[in-house]
Amino acid sequence: MTQFLTLTPHPAQDLQTLQTVWRDLNAESCPHHYNFHLHSRSSDGQLMPEDLIAQAVRIGLKGMAITDHHTVEGYYRAQAWLAAQALPHAPQLWTGVEITTQVYDTDVHILGYGFDPAGGAIARYLTGESPTGAMAQGPMVINAIHQAGGLAVLAHPERYRRPAAELIPILAQWGIDGVETYYSYRKSNPWQASPVETAQVKALAEQFNLFQTCGTDTHGVDLLLRL
Repeated sequence: MTQFLTLTPHPAQDLQTLQTVWRDLNAESCPHHYNFHLHSRSSDGQLMPEDLIAQAVRIGLKGMAITDHHTVEGYYRAQAWLAAQALPHAPQLWTGVEITTQVYDTDVHILGYGFDPAGGAIARYLTGESPTGAMAQGPMVINAIHQAGGLAVLAHPERYRRPAAELIPILAQWGIDGVETYYSYRKSNPWQASPVETAQVKALAEQFNLFQTCGTDTHGVDLLLRL
């Protein structure tokens, strides 16, 4: 992967800023400063998108993405809420989605960021339904995100049947841009990136020159927790 890719983003998307943020992330960045893995009621979360973004404002997030499964409805609703409020200080909101993907015989989740929802093949993954057959194959999902001007990231790399040490080299070969390094695998309260898994994923990300992201994977009503 080449850092600071030259891509054509959706209007209001700023991929250079997003990449700069990711390059500077650490274990303390999430959940009070940045959060790139959040779910609303547009898929399987408990918060309406408007309530989610309002809470993000109260927390003081600098940047974020709503990564509902196979839909960007939550992004559009949150973006509309932000525009209506005209707040002097609001988090930067990037497009996001979580796509169920096949890596050979293993189901994984790939997160897409900063893409144009109307760009190319990505629309086929935004129907609210998990892809099947050839559409679900890793290279096709990654390519669809890239064709729409976005960046592809492996979600929670140590939650799958195959370990991260097997998955990340395969996905790096297929052109994935990053991995979710900072993640709470044990749902700690307060939220904290799991140290053992973080060290393993971080080392792999550095080995394959991948961006490193963080997110709470919130499905509940508190953006500061993974519930």
